[in-house]
Amino acid sequence: MLQELANKKVGSIVADNFKTAQVFTNYGIDFCCKGGIKLTDACEKNNISLEAIIEDLEKAVIVSDDVHYLDFNLTKLIDHIIETHHYYVERTIPTLKAYLTKLSAVHGDRHPELHEITYEFMQSADALTTHMKKEELILFPFIKAMEEANRSQFPLSQPHFGDIANPIAMMEHEHDTEGERFRKISALSNTYTCPPDGCQTYRVAFAMLQEFEQDLHTHIHLENNILFPKAQTLYSKLIA
Repeated sequence: MLQELANKKVGSIVADNFKTAQVFTNYGIDFCCKGGIKLTDACEKNNISLEAIIEDLEKAVIVSDDVHYLDFNLTKLIDHIIETHHYYVERTIPTLKAYLTKLSAVHGDRHPELHEITYEFMQSADALTTHMKKEELILFPFIKAMEEANRSQFPLSQPHFGDIANPIAMMEHEHDTEGERFRKISALSNTYTCPPDGCQTYRVAFAMLQEFEQDLHTHIHLENNILFPKAQTLYSKLIA
């Protein structure tokens, strides 16, 4: 496996699985205009450990097994959301911003929809960053405190936001806003279809946008349909 990947061209590796594009970007390897170089030669040219980059490439394409989220307690589910989905959003936003900015500059004259796609994603990136911080600093700690109070049989302090339904309603409204924004991005990009004259970066950016939307759907599902209803049930039990 090591030797096979080492002798493969960088552009071909990305073509096989776009998730590897971010690894090359992180290492400063051009997979688009100079993607015809073998991985081993790219590593030697850029003074990069072949073993290290192959390890990162293999990690990038790992597919997680199905998980029974309904069996998670609230704390475990919150930790999973932060470590998996919040981390994914934070890690992916800078790369997508860079790709879309480049595409708008290079291809925007022929494909003006790129300007609107870039604008919508930039808006979403800023909104999601703020949204996740509100969850991590306000709502999620309170939900964890509820679970601990229930376990320890300690009285629950009344939060400054009043009923837990208030921040949950706000989070769900923001989820709806971002879901609608990505429906617009999907329509503008013809369901993330790269045009015939699109370069490798074009294809990668659209593939990443599609994955971003798919991850957002899972992210929102875990919160709206599992975490929030469970939290509201526990809140009602503790204040009854």
